[in-house]
Amino acid sequence: MEQSGGFFSFLLENLTQFMSYTGFANFTIGHGIMILVGLFFIYLAIAKEYEPMLLIPIGFGIIVGNIPFSPGYQIGIYENGSVLNYLYYGVIQGVYPPLIFLGIGAMTDFSALISNPKLLLIGAAAQLGIFGAYMAALLIGFSPEEAGAIGIIGGADGPTAIFLSSRLAPELMGAIAISAYSYMALVPVIQPPVMRLLTTKKERLIRMKPPRQVTKLEKILFPIVGMLLTTFIVPSGLPLLGMLFFGNLLKESTVTKRLADTAKGPMIDIVTILIGLTVGASTQATTFLTAKSIGIFALGAISFVVATFGGVMFVKIFNIFLKEGNKMNPLIGNAGVSAVPDSARVSQVVGLEYDKTNHLLMHAMGPNVAGVIGSAVAAGILLSFLS
Repeated sequence: MEQSGGFFSFLLENLTQFMSYTGFANFTIGHGIMILVGLFFIYLAIAKEYEPMLLIPIGFGIIVGNIPFSPGYQIGIYENGSVLNYLYYGVIQGVYPPLIFLGIGAMTDFSALISNPKLLLIGAAAQLGIFGAYMAALLIGFSPEEAGAIGIIGGADGPTAIFLSSRLAPELMGAIAISAYSYMALVPVIQPPVMRLLTTKKERLIRMKPPRQVTKLEKILFPIVGMLLTTFIVPSGLPLLGMLFFGNLLKESTVTKRLADTAKGPMIDIVTILIGLTVGASTQATTFLTAKSIGIFALGAISFVVATFGGVMFVKIFNIFLKEGNKMNPLIGNAGVSAVPDSARVSQVVGLEYDKTNHLLMHAMGPNVAGVIGSAVAAGILLSFLS
């Protein structure tokens, strides 16, 4: 009987110890909220098809990062030696964003921008959202470094937001990255009302001249000249701008097709999986559910609206100085943010609502790719005076 009693005591003690290690014993309301957020992202990706390539890795990462556990087993993303911690290294050291830019460069056609260089100005004007959010963040009490990292959300560029926040405010990186990717996914929802509010029906019907044909030599020279010009002006943007233009040269040279295919295919897919999963997993309830995160989400929404405002209003003002027949349709102004090609598609969709034969996509791609360059330059500017 004594042996039997000892066995049951041993069994009960181990069972109790096992239960204390389970997720059920360590579960908090915060974990539950974050798991629901992750499920919501997955729902948006599958049911609404909002940026599924980004929202599914991020949403699943949020769930992974919020599975409750007892510390000390080297399984959490913030525990040294864990697999997730090693994968997260590429985020906190800013390794993944330049690799993403390499892939973006290899898949981007700058022809629309080369054929009509003034579209570059729209991409610059839309960066107003970055500096607007930066000033708003300063006003509500964020430090200059935090405000700079938050402001970059207005560039509608997730990799740039991660790169800059890893340098300026790593403690806010999870909230900034989630906010940036969330609003990128919601571009088709956020931008159209602002575009309709700022334009008249007559302006929405403006037809633009077809872009001229761009020569192969121009396409090859563009990434070389573009890299030299932008990085001489903003050397701190070199990791992003250098990789962007390098990827584009791989594409346009036409003699490195295998390298370009790798950069825009398997490589960018692998990095997207790693960056999405680890950024999502970094949003643990204890570090994410704070008043600062709510402020970042609010500022992110404002920055997108301001960026759209800046792009559309710039085209309207620029049109004052253009002759009849050369005017630009202000509906392409929203595409100055660097959410490629989603914001350009929004220009096309809204334009077709008023004229089924007026296709704006090609014209909108000019400011859209300019926005990629513009957000990287803006990140370099912020980095140069805040780091």
